Amino acid sequence: MTARPLRAVVDASVAVKLFVPENLSAEAHSLFATFASNPQAELFVPGLFFIECANVFWKWRRHGYPASAAAGHLDDLRRLDLTVIPTQALAAPALHIAFEHDVTTYDACYVAAAAQLGAPFLTADRKLVAALASTQFDIRWLAQAIP
Repeated sequence: MTARPLRAVVDASVAVKLFVPENLSAEAHSLFATFASNPQAELFVPGLFFIECANVFWKWRRHGYPASAAAGHLDDLRRLDLTVIPTQALAAPALHIAFEHDVTTYDACYVAAAAQLGAPFLTADRKLVAALASTQFDIRWLAQAIP
């Protein structure tokens, strides 16, 4: 029996924790290290991931986070081994999920990506996990998501 490859969809709420010290930053580092150490593991993100990360970095300016650090961290994110799924392929199912489960289309885009791949969706957004807890979607909170 062949082992299934380690695959997951990860959102901006997880990835920014690699650069901005927040609750669950250690878990984010552990998650990315786990995937980086396994050549058969693959992390997926929808195309909107990078703009969402950029927006979080922009919000951190209120805490003294400089624009130069934000630009550098965005470059670092682009260098991660992430497989990007075009949002055009996710828009229709994301819209359906958003309406059906009363979540944003941005969040639903990640859920749709995970559903299409048959992979778990890993997030640090507890509210989103709670909103989709009793659905068919495999959504996992970062603190409990390490494979």
